[in-house]
Amino acid sequence: MITVVNDNIISALGFTTGENFAKVKQGKSGLAFWRDYFDLPEPFMASIMKGKKLNNAFRHLPNASKRPYTQLEKAAILSISNALQTTEINPAHAKVLFILSTTKGNVLFLDPLQKEGSEPEQVFLWRSAELIADYFGNPNTPVTVSNACISGAQALIAAQRALQLRKYKYVIVTGVDMLSRFIVSGFQSFKALSLNKCKPFDTNRDGLNLGEAAATMILSDKKEADLRPGDVVLSSSAIRNDANHISGPSRTGEGAYLALRRVCSDINTDELAFINAHGTATPYNDEMEAIAITRAGLQHIPVNCLKGYFGHTLGAAGVLESIISTRALKDRTVLKTHGLEMSGVSRPLQFVTKKQATTRNRCINMLSGFGGCNAALLYTLIT
Repeated sequence: MITVVNDNIISALGFTTGENFAKVKQGKSGLAFWRDYFDLPEPFMASIMKGKKLNNAFRHLPNASKRPYTQLEKAAILSISNALQTTEINPAHAKVLFILSTTKGNVLFLDPLQKEGSEPEQVFLWRSAELIADYFGNPNTPVTVSNACISGAQALIAAQRALQLRKYKYVIVTGVDMLSRFIVSGFQSFKALSLNKCKPFDTNRDGLNLGEAAATMILSDKKEADLRPGDVVLSSSAIRNDANHISGPSRTGEGAYLALRRVCSDINTDELAFINAHGTATPYNDEMEAIAITRAGLQHIPVNCLKGYFGHTLGAAGVLESIISTRALKDRTVLKTHGLEMSGVSRPLQFVTKKQATTRNRCINMLSGFGGCNAALLYTLIT
C-alpha cells in the first residue's frame, strides 16, 4: 500500500509542516497586500515567503554553494532536505525516484533582464528537476510534471504508479512555484485576482490570490501487514479530463465528478471526514466543484478549502494541500475554510466555517485546472 513516509512544507506561514499546520489550525493566513512588488503598477494580494529567510536556511545546507541555484530550486532542495531529516533514506540510491511538480518553474528567465541563474537552460522545467536531483546525488532521470493546477496531484499519482511497478522503493515528490512579474501580471490581465483575501465558495467571492510554496511528500510501498496505527495511505486516485475549455471549467463539473466517482467506488462514503476542495474563489470553479460533489452523492460530507491560508500555490497546491489534509486527519480535525461566511453556490453543501473534530479516517483532495483537467486523491488513516 502506498504510504506517506514523511513530508515538509515551506511557505509564508513557516518552514516545517508542523509550523504550517499549527498556524492553519489557529486560523492564521499567510496572505498579505503587496504594492509596487515586481515593479508592477497594480497592487495584489498574495502569500509570499521571505526571500532572506529562505536564503539563510539554504545557506546552512551541505553543498549549498555547489552551484548558483535559483530561489525556486533552493526552496525545493530545502523542502526535500527537511523531509528527509528524520528518515534513514539515502536519496542517492538508485531505488529512489525524484518527481518535480511545477507549473511555471523559472519562467522569469524569459525576461532578458533577469540574471538570477547561471545558465540559459534553467528556464526549462526539466533542467531544474535535474539540478535538484543532482544536488542529492540521485542517479535516476527525474520526472517532471506540469499540468496546470492539478500538477501536484498528478505528480503524486505518478509516484503511486511508479511504486506499484516495484521499480523504486521510495519516490520523493516536490511541488514548487515562486511568483514573478510574469506570473502575477498574467493573472492580472486575466482579471482573475482579488485585491482582498480570497473567499472560497462565498457569495461575495471575487477572485483568487496567488501564493508561493515548496511542499514535499515521500512515498513508499508498504505491505499491509507492515502498516502501523498513524500511517497514512494513498488509497485511490483518479484523473479525468473533460476538455471543456482552455481556461473555463465544465459547467456540469464533468471531469471532477468522474474523478470523485472513481475514488469513492470502493468505499463507504460515510467514512469520509471531509473533502478538501480546490476552491479558487472564482465564480465558475467553485460552482463547478459544488455541482460535481453533489452529482457524486457527497453533499453530506464536510467540505473545506485551504486557499485562504496559502493562496493558490500553482504546482505546489496538490502536494501542499495533501500534506495539510493528511495532518488534519491524523489530528482528528476538520479545518475551517478561511474567508467563507455565506455560501454562494447553487448546491447546499456542508461547508466548514468553524474548525471541527472528527472520528472518521478518510479524506479526499480535489484539484482542477485549465484545459479541463481534474484530479482526486483519497487518503486513509490507519488506526
